[in-house]
Amino acid sequence: MLLFGALLIGVDASAADEEPHKGFVGTETCASCHQSAHAQWQNSHHDLAMQRPTSATVLGDFDNASFDYFGAQTQFLTRDGNYFVRTDGPDGRVTEYKVAWVFGVDPLQQYLLPMEDGRLQALAIAWDTRDAAQGGQRWYHLYPDEEILSDDPLHWTGPYLNWNTRCAECHSTDVQKNYDASTRTFATKFYEEDVGCEACHGPGSKHVSLAQSGRLGANSASGLQTDLSARGQWYFPEGESIARRKTALNNQQQVDSCARCHARRGTLGDYEHGKPLADTHRLSLLGEPLYHHDGQILDEVYAYGSFMQSKMSQAGVVCSNCHEPHSNKLRAQGNGVCAQCHKAEVYDSTQHHNHPASSAGAQCVNCHMPAQTYMGVDARRDHSMRIPRPDLSVMIGTPNACSQCHSDQSSQWALDALRDWGTDFGNSSKHPAVAMAALQRGDSRAVPSLLDLANDDTAAAIWRATALDRVSSSGSQAALDVAQGLLISDDPLLRISAVRAMQQLPVARRYLALAPLIKDPVTGVRMEVAMSLASVPLNELDPPRQKALLALFDEYKAVQGQHRDMPAINMQLGIFNVTRGDFPAAESAYREALALNPQLISAYLNLADLLRGQGREDEAKAQLVTALGVNAQSGDAMHALGLLEARAGNRDIALTWLAKAAALETVGSRHRFVYGVAQHDFGDMTGALQTLRQLHSALPADEEVLLALVNYSAENGNADIAKRYAKKLLILAPRNPNYQQLAASLGLTN
Repeated sequence: MLLFGALLIGVDASAADEEPHKGFVGTETCASCHQSAHAQWQNSHHDLAMQRPTSATVLGDFDNASFDYFGAQTQFLTRDGNYFVRTDGPDGRVTEYKVAWVFGVDPLQQYLLPMEDGRLQALAIAWDTRDAAQGGQRWYHLYPDEEILSDDPLHWTGPYLNWNTRCAECHSTDVQKNYDASTRTFATKFYEEDVGCEACHGPGSKHVSLAQSGRLGANSASGLQTDLSARGQWYFPEGESIARRKTALNNQQQVDSCARCHARRGTLGDYEHGKPLADTHRLSLLGEPLYHHDGQILDEVYAYGSFMQSKMSQAGVVCSNCHEPHSNKLRAQGNGVCAQCHKAEVYDSTQHHNHPASSAGAQCVNCHMPAQTYMGVDARRDHSMRIPRPDLSVMIGTPNACSQCHSDQSSQWALDALRDWGTDFGNSSKHPAVAMAALQRGDSRAVPSLLDLANDDTAAAIWRATALDRVSSSGSQAALDVAQGLLISDDPLLRISAVRAMQQLPVARRYLALAPLIKDPVTGVRMEVAMSLASVPLNELDPPRQKALLALFDEYKAVQGQHRDMPAINMQLGIFNVTRGDFPAAESAYREALALNPQLISAYLNLADLLRGQGREDEAKAQLVTALGVNAQSGDAMHALGLLEARAGNRDIALTWLAKAAALETVGSRHRFVYGVAQHDFGDMTGALQTLRQLHSALPADEEVLLALVNYSAENGNADIAKRYAKKLLILAPRNPNYQQLAASLGLTN
């Protein structure tokens, strides 16, 4: 096992400085007392997360094997006991690379190849480690259906397959990225190359010292920063078939520790063991494009976001109730793992699952934890552990386990089958997923039910935060009252969403609402507060308040500054600096994002908007033209270019670009709506009405579109048509005083 690993090119890994890893003692030290746990850990996925390449660790075929990818040949070679890959490099030229590390073990294995700037890159051609009978024992490409060229950020040499940024934290122990933004180089170090004991338990030196002095356990002292012993004791109450915890779960340290790596999240500064997840990471909420409207997995989101929705989580279940944390194996085989808490005679029976006992349909996970395949071969189960809902599939198109297994049948077939079994879903339209889908279509009638969910303290916090976030993002002022109450929630995820919702307030009122959170104990909350208060005029605050806010801004920049290797972080810094009025810093951040990822369309758009705001119209236009050169089908770039030409008074060119953007839009309404408004403003009333009528047909509950149709129809002399649209507005929002006044002006009466 390699200790004190360094990835500086040309530097012996064993010579790295010990001081950055203060307090760590190493897995072998832990093993001297914890032999059983160590034995279970050995050869686990954590143990084998990253290894030196040897004949025992390399599973792929390096016997002069070759792989063809859109006509480009990659060769895998062995020479003098070392392993090499000959493939296209960052300039597109075929180059030979020595394999530095083996990455992963099952169901695929990747290979890390070194670059001269301290980067390690994960080759996008992976070895399928499954048995040949399962389709494995072959080389395959992670993107088999599209040709990824060397200038694409998804190329193996690009930012999204960079080990230092994307992978290291979760495959090794005490990783320190050490990125130098001025040279764009890495000097990444780690204490142990794999996921050792201290990756989860934290530095062990105090623990060892207490044990050696005989003081371990005195006053409950363990010497560790985190307590992972949350499995608890369970029992079956009299007459019940589902087990309950004997004592309530009083912290989420174990789940948050696992979530550090098993969640879709970003990193906030240095990791500190034992802190809440939101103190060290920025968690992704539910909803598209990461999750389906009902919270089922869609993109590669790992397990945490799903699990935190589940009834299991709310009942106090933690990861180690189902998974042995050292071996990473399930506690029992098959349905046995579920039968720990769900009596087998009730739930592992044909009366419950309605399938033959030996069939796939009799397995709990196939109905309640359906799998999605990522990275080509890696099937991962949805940890929200839900009841199949084909009724929602019929209504809003979300998937269901029944149809995923019976792929030759429709969702309606599945719904009919469940009804025949006596399943009654009640009023499906009341499910939060229906409201989520409706709000995405612009239907504001979904707002009250989502706000009820956000305010429901019996619901999962991640659902409550998501509901509030979606409502506030829609522009609804109704979110403010709920958000105000959640600013003092005990759950940091709810405080974070509440802070975002406050963005709708005028800056002075926003400051008054958020000032108490400037020193919130959780980093993730403070970072949101910093973004929300970035526009506060400092000269309107007294010196103590100025000092506190400036300290928060400095912290925000320091935390983000640790991750300047990530294009998205540079984007966030750009937005922050624009809001602060520091335009040179914002421009520098946007340009750095583009240097790291020249295909990041959003960076071109933000930079163009910044330049335009400073009167640098020609430079702004050049950025948008470059964006279209990167992606000729970017509706966002076309839309921005159309607006720029419109401001310049170039009617025909503006309408051409806006029309192209509108034609490409399939989600949302902004591009089509703006095109219709532009047609009207440039004198094409007929075209404007046609565009907006088509948009109304696609999104019949979008109030903004209806309001424009009312006004434009009336302006065009079509009073009856205007009244018809006004009636629809009143149906959608009968208490809206502005709509009532508009209807009255048209002669409508209740």
